[in-house]
Parts: sequence; C-alpha cells; structure tokens
Amino acid sequence: MPLNKKERARLPSTLARSPKKAQETYIHTLESAEETHGDGEAAHRIALSALKHSFEKVGDRWEKKAKKGPSDRQAAKSGRAARKGKSSTAGGVDANASKSHLRDVAKRLGVKGRSKMDKRELVKAIDKANRSISAKSRRKQQKKS
Repeated sequence: MPLNKKERARLPSTLARSPKKAQETYIHTLESAEETHGDGEAAHRIALSALKHSFEKVGDRWEKKAKKGPSDRQAAKSGRAARKGKSSTAGGVDANASKSHLRDVAKRLGVKGRSKMDKRELVKAIDKANRSISAKSRRKQQKKS
C-alpha cells in the first residue's frame, strides 16, 4: 500500500530517494516498533535493522540486496546480545556480501584504490563514500527548500 504524505514526511532523506518497498518496510516497522517501544531512538533502530535485512545503502539511497539476511555481525545478533553488543555496524553496507560485490559497489561510488583493498577495507571505504554522498545530497536538498 502506498505511503501517505504524513508517512513520507517521516522518512530519512536516504529513504526518500529509495525504492517504495524500502520506504514501506521502514515506515511499517517503525510504526509497529513505536507501538511497543514508544516514539524514540529504539523504534528507529528497529526499523533500520529491518530495512538492512533486505536492502543495502549505496550512495545516497537504499537498494535491494541480492540475498536477504543480516548486513553485518552486529545485525546478526538478537535480544540481549544485540543490546549489549560492542561491535559496530557497517552503516548499511552489506558486509556479508562477496568481495566481488563490494568491489562493484565501490566502483559505482568512485572509491579509489579498491582493487588493492581487502573485504574489511572495502566495507569501510564504501561506508565513508555513502556518508559523503548522503551529506552532499542533504545539503543540495536543503538549498532547494
């Protein structure tokens, strides 16, 4: 079911530029989480976690993953282990994807030196590029407003 104007207004900027399915996944999970956990950070984290299961962040938007599943080690945890987890997330990068896939994403984002990077370095470089591209898009959007 298409999102209404109020729901679309609640989307983070990267999701506003993403496929409808990504938007719907986020909003519907967010609303469900708010019923259980209230309107706060926990609900947003839960919605992002659900989104990362089927989508990965590429540049300033989310794209459907080839294979559903947790995007990194932190996302694979649940319950108490997830809440007490000390490991960081990959920021929407599908760290469990193949090295070949990560190289392809890095190429699309213009990451330099990608051919010499190992998988961990590719994930970090893609995350950095994603953040930079998203920030540029937000600044551009703010100038339009």
